[in-house]
Amino acid sequence: MSAIHVLLVDDHEVVRLGLTTLINDEPDMRVVGEAGTTADALRAVEDLHPDVVLMDIRLPGEGGIEATRTICERFPEIKVVILTSYANDELLLSAIRVGAVGYILKQVGNEELLRAIRGAAMGESVLDSSTTSRLLSRVREIERDAETDAFRDLTGRELDVLAEVARGHTNAEIGQSLNLSEKTVRNYVSTILEKLNFRNRIELAIYAVENKLKDHSTNR
Repeated sequence: MSAIHVLLVDDHEVVRLGLTTLINDEPDMRVVGEAGTTADALRAVEDLHPDVVLMDIRLPGEGGIEATRTICERFPEIKVVILTSYANDELLLSAIRVGAVGYILKQVGNEELLRAIRGAAMGESVLDSSTTSRLLSRVREIERDAETDAFRDLTGRELDVLAEVARGHTNAEIGQSLNLSEKTVRNYVSTILEKLNFRNRIELAIYAVENKLKDHSTNR
């Protein structure tokens, strides 16, 4: 099996030197080039066609995120791993959105970094343990925001009614549960249909389940 070819992109020469020493000591990988700016990085990728690019975020020029976007668009077979000192949730998500297969903090141990390079070369997604925890936390936050967004136009009482609709209850059953007349429930359902732009209560129920509507009932 041929060695994994790695391109180092970092504006600090001492960092590149340390990484070169670490990587070239491994029998299955070697550094084929270095770059200290985004422009140099793009030229090196085109000339050297590495298997894995270790990319810093803070770089002279457009920066590591934009460089990653360009590399992933032009050379989708090349795997980019962000290697940075910045434990920033938004940067992490931005890097993943533009195509990076990994996000590793420079504080990780040597063995973890080497595993990440090997994993990236094999097409795996690679995150260090602390980054994984932050990513999962951020994803949960985004899911909560999405849930709020999905029902932002509904009042509290309309959410109560929608929760009952999602359970498959009839208007009469909803009225009994929420202490409303059947006619009032029917009016609520019509309003919810109009606000969410659905044709019937089956579509409403599916939407509520897909968007993980929690029990908003004010009667509980």
